[in-house]
Amino acid sequence: MSLGRLVITAVVELGRPKAEVAREYGVSRRWVHELVKRYQAEGEAGLEPRSRRPLRSPHQVTARLEDEIVELRKRLTDQGLDAGAHTICFHLERRHGSCPAPSTVWRVLTRRGFVTPQPHKRPKSSFIRFEAEMPNERWQADVTHWELADGTEVEILNIEDDHSRLCVASDARAATRGGDVVVSFHKAFAAHGFPASVLTDNAAVFSGTSRGWGRVAIEVELDELGIASKHSAPYHPQTCGKVERFHQTQKRWLAKQPKADDVGQLQEQLDRFRDCYNSERPHRALRRRTPLEAFEARPKAVPNRPGFVAPVHYRVRKDRVDGTGKITLRYKSRLLHVGLGRRFARRRVLVLVADLQVRVLTEDGELVRELVLDPTRSYQAQR
Repeated sequence: MSLGRLVITAVVELGRPKAEVAREYGVSRRWVHELVKRYQAEGEAGLEPRSRRPLRSPHQVTARLEDEIVELRKRLTDQGLDAGAHTICFHLERRHGSCPAPSTVWRVLTRRGFVTPQPHKRPKSSFIRFEAEMPNERWQADVTHWELADGTEVEILNIEDDHSRLCVASDARAATRGGDVVVSFHKAFAAHGFPASVLTDNAAVFSGTSRGWGRVAIEVELDELGIASKHSAPYHPQTCGKVERFHQTQKRWLAKQPKADDVGQLQEQLDRFRDCYNSERPHRALRRRTPLEAFEARPKAVPNRPGFVAPVHYRVRKDRVDGTGKITLRYKSRLLHVGLGRRFARRRVLVLVADLQVRVLTEDGELVRELVLDPTRSYQAQR
């Protein structure tokens, strides 16, 4: 039996006082009086639950504002930019000085069919996040791929500041080589200063660890500048998650633009996107500030350069001399050939390297050659 039926039985059929019945069943006297009136006017139908929706909602979102929310959603999506509830609130506040709550905007988008709830997705609160405390404390760099209009695949090198998410470099090339990485970093240094450290994955243009623990051009360059060079664990892109997420945002924007015919045209599109991303687009992780605002808001970190002496890089290699009496060494991503003489052809040797100083020994410990590499010459001839 429903609560309404119990109250009506006690008041109407048993004749008990309304106040006493209200106290006994833990309801208000006003509700008991209203229920009795409804029962006397409508009979059993008066006991059915009624909607509690208020007769008027002065703070309800107007139809005009709903249309504006939908228009912003469509326009931002067509431009390939973020079109979430928080971003829409940012634009509404810029237009009108105030905006509804993001949850209200989300409900409007859901009601209009623009959002499909996905309760199976992992909540963002469960992710472990890390962020540099100062601008230029850490830069993240990575290379991604993009197709031109004729189907040719090219590479894009993106470099992003960990603290402010500022895109300090975005360069398109047919293929990114070790020297190209150095050029892009020096352009970024000239525009935004030297960072304290650089974080990358283990790609061949960033790390020589997989090649006999050698060093590539950017590692040597960063060491000479006193900038710490760090690498993520293999097969763990989450460590460089900020630049990986930047790839996604960049590609979503590029997908809405006409396909570039060549690398030069693609570079023009990347420059336009970088200006928009850094100076106009609000970033959710930065409390709706732009990356440029976050970059300029705090003092910049600097590398440990005063009195800095670059550490000597040592490595040991076991190699086999080729048929013409040469071995190869990689320095600053450039392959150098070292001549030993045909009398050592096909023999196994031990190569001791200390930056440019090289000593080559046989397995028996006999010194074959000692030299200082000349990085400007691809072949290190015998004297």
